[in-house]
Amino acid sequence: MSDQELNLSPTRPYLARGIYEWICDNNLTPYLLVDATKPYTDVPTQFIQDGQIVLNIVPHAVHKLNMSNDAITFSARFGGASKDIYVPMAAVLGLYAKENGQGLFFDPDEYANAQTEQNALESTQPEVLETETPKKKPSLRILD
Repeated sequence: MSDQELNLSPTRPYLARGIYEWICDNNLTPYLLVDATKPYTDVPTQFIQDGQIVLNIVPHAVHKLNMSNDAITFSARFGGASKDIYVPMAAVLGLYAKENGQGLFFDPDEYANAQTEQNALESTQPEVLETETPKKKPSLRILD
């Protein structure tokens, strides 16, 4: 029987959490290699090269790191500005140590046929057209 016949969940989130813990336990710097072209991936676009981005996710450089079965999320500072990062597991290409390159690199096709929660939600919800006007960015002004 194949994994699809058994309806097994992908191994990527479990292996990513394990290798992240191993890298941190050995006082190394965990780097996350991301396919920035995957849908729903929210990363700083100015640092994307050839459709990929490498993110330093060492514990003291990120805030509220969460590695769920569906995505890796955290906040970090880029060029002095805080940014919320969202990386779907399907966009995670690898997790490795900066110092020696040891880690795991994942099969890019692992999620090609997998039914994730995000895909399930999309397929059950009707398409809604956005008719709202874009919201203005908040601004500050000095009052006398």
